[in-house]
Amino acid sequence: MAENVEVIIMLIPLSMTLMIASVAIYLCVKTTEEIVKVAAAITALLCLFVSLFFVPWPIKLLILIVPFIIEKLQRVASR
Repeated sequence: MAENVEVIIMLIPLSMTLMIASVAIYLCVKTTEEIVKVAAAITALLCLFVSLFFVPWPIKLLILIVPFIIEKLQRVASR
């Protein structure tokens, strides 16, 4: 029961930072003002890095392992 509460407590800030990052990315794509684009891009990157703090360990490991697997598959496919 306590583990479920901890997961829920971790998911609330994670979802908030991902929503803020999504809005910032949308603003970065849709606006024509340079200052707004730069500010939105910085906000999106900051939120995405902060969201990594709230992600559970298995997802962090998956994020770390996936690039290595993709590179290995590309090497095998190029042979």
